[in-house]
Amino acid sequence: MEVEEQGTFYRDTWVEIDLDRVSYNVSGLKDHLPGEVEIIAVVKANAYGHGDVQIANTALKAGASYLAVAFIDEALSLRKKGITAPILVLGASRPQDVAVASDHNLTLTIFQLDWFKEAQGYLSKNQTLKVHMKFDTGMGRIGLREDHELITLEKMINNDPRFILEGVFTHFSTADELDTSYFYQQLARFQEMLSLLKERPKYVHTSNSAASFRFKEANFNAVRMGISMYGLTPSLEMESLLPYPLKEAFSLHSKLVHVKKLQKGDKVSYGATYEAKEEEWIGTIPIGYADGWIRKLHGQEVLINGVRMPLVGRICMDQCMIKLSEELPIGTHVTLIGEQGDDVISINEIAKRAETINYEIPCIISIRVPRLYKQNGKVIEVNNKITKD
Repeated sequence: MEVEEQGTFYRDTWVEIDLDRVSYNVSGLKDHLPGEVEIIAVVKANAYGHGDVQIANTALKAGASYLAVAFIDEALSLRKKGITAPILVLGASRPQDVAVASDHNLTLTIFQLDWFKEAQGYLSKNQTLKVHMKFDTGMGRIGLREDHELITLEKMINNDPRFILEGVFTHFSTADELDTSYFYQQLARFQEMLSLLKERPKYVHTSNSAASFRFKEANFNAVRMGISMYGLTPSLEMESLLPYPLKEAFSLHSKLVHVKKLQKGDKVSYGATYEAKEEEWIGTIPIGYADGWIRKLHGQEVLINGVRMPLVGRICMDQCMIKLSEELPIGTHVTLIGEQGDDVISINEIAKRAETINYEIPCIISIRVPRLYKQNGKVIEVNNKITKD
């Protein structure tokens, strides 16, 4: 089904999300883990730019049993879209918002004794709230660090029937690195803190994507699947350690909207930084840094008819230019991320050019770029609207 037939957006730039690949990635981890270990699918930041409700539904069908987000707002967005599965808010929430979390059956992260004391004043006697305690074992963000605070907090939670201690967790800061020394320091510290609890809660989870692939001793009874769910390796150095090949679900596309012939000496874009060395064909596509296709990607190649061609001149807010190998017709398909012909431009390639990590690339492709969702090779949804065959 061609993009222009959808009738739901009016620009020649779009993202495609392959939900079958998300399902494959989740199923692969499910098969890799022992049967009793549950998967918490991390769909924060609009599912890393992929689409929160679409990824949530796909992950749950593929074997995840819990969802995780960063903030209450993200969890409420999922509830409004019909998601009824358990949702853990991983980040800090305000004590005065606990009643909202209770009303929508959200699980909050608790990481401070003072937070709990204040939160008690905002929960009515008829409300209950599930919480997971976060241990700071070396990440240095949020979490309990002192043994005495942990012991006191557990006691206070158990003495207040409105609060249910459902889980405990931590986050590893180096699980994707080949040097495992700091990882094992964190794991040892977590086990020390876990042993201080009088009763182990229902969920104990420490592993992110990297740890869930590599360290069976850190599985406990749940893992948090984030970056790997989208087909991206937690880090390039551990790519050879993956137990199964991941499949990238995110691709980015555009079309030529203008093609022109330049003569030797003609300039392109702001600052006139690119000058034609001979007679050249230049194509324009409607994507720029306002879409997350940042200026640092100057010189990056794109795929046209399966052939790599470079971006030239500075990337503009809404457009950028390509040095074409020949005159090409308006409307020619351009792949910026993804497969075309026998070649592929991966998110890792884009991240390297942008001098960042692969996590950042799909996250920064802005919401003004339409999302198309594919299943069994067909587009089934565009910008939250179900398509018709």
